[in-house]
Amino acid sequence: MTIAPVQSSPSLGSSGWTDTRLILALEEVVEKELNRHLGVAKEWMPHEFVPWSQGRDFDGVLGGEAWNVEQSQVTPLGRVSLVVNLLTEDNLPSYHHEIATMFGREGAWGTWVHRWTAEEGRHGIAIRDFLLATRAVDPIELERARMSHMSEGFESDNSHSMLHSVAYVAFQELATRISHRNTGKYAGDPLCDQLLAKIANDENLHMVFYRNLLKAALEIAPDQAMRAIADVVTNFRMPGHGIPGFERAAAQIAIGGVYNLRIHHDDVLQPVLRHLRVMEFGGLGPEGLVAQNELGVFLDGLDSQARKFEERQAALLARREARRNAG
Repeated sequence: MTIAPVQSSPSLGSSGWTDTRLILALEEVVEKELNRHLGVAKEWMPHEFVPWSQGRDFDGVLGGEAWNVEQSQVTPLGRVSLVVNLLTEDNLPSYHHEIATMFGREGAWGTWVHRWTAEEGRHGIAIRDFLLATRAVDPIELERARMSHMSEGFESDNSHSMLHSVAYVAFQELATRISHRNTGKYAGDPLCDQLLAKIANDENLHMVFYRNLLKAALEIAPDQAMRAIADVVTNFRMPGHGIPGFERAAAQIAIGGVYNLRIHHDDVLQPVLRHLRVMEFGGLGPEGLVAQNELGVFLDGLDSQARKFEERQAALLARREARRNAG
């Protein structure tokens, strides 16, 4: 799904909360959330979810069997979504650089940055191993797409501000969880579903970490945090937006029900906003109140867009079903 950003100039806010001061002020919160995370995170082994016995040599150096789309039980929708999810995970080096540069590599912040990176790293490993062992995707096209995507790197829309960065990942981690979970649901392969459920659980724990951090930031610097939330929500786009062919893939993913405007509004934005009580948050100054109002207007508009999308989606799916029945 693409929600095209309309970039606005970041507000500096009226308080004296610089990025450096906020990072220092939130260090204890990060340590608390890190310890909570380590206490609830469960170890799991990516190799246990890969059916290695299904694997065999491909054509090329080893002279094996060439890939063919008929070799896998993964659905066409599952295939498209799995590739998007994997290529998104592949850009981990760039994501690590972004958050290590923003949050630092010392103390509790640094420990979290490295732990998050380690946990995220197994996602790409597991998905790629599964796809290749089960011959779910064309390995040549996949590698070419990986090279193209990673060669472009990733630059966050929110690197100008620590609060914007925290707000973004609070929503993005939940969006990624939903995307993985729904991909498993529509993949047509029970083992794939189990694997993506494990990955989705990791993403959910990451979301909780950042959501709780954002809650603390709202208490410390309410106006600046509210502005960050409003900017992030109104300009949100997924980190995989630079993937070759992303727009076409996103359209298929949206129509298929993996991730679309309705899911984004109902299952990603609203749960985080409700948990933080963003729309009921009091004690705001003029800047925070403006941002809160902007957010409310945007959400109403997004809900309306989602209803129109659902109407178009239903009509398209009905036409497809009619063609299948006629054939």
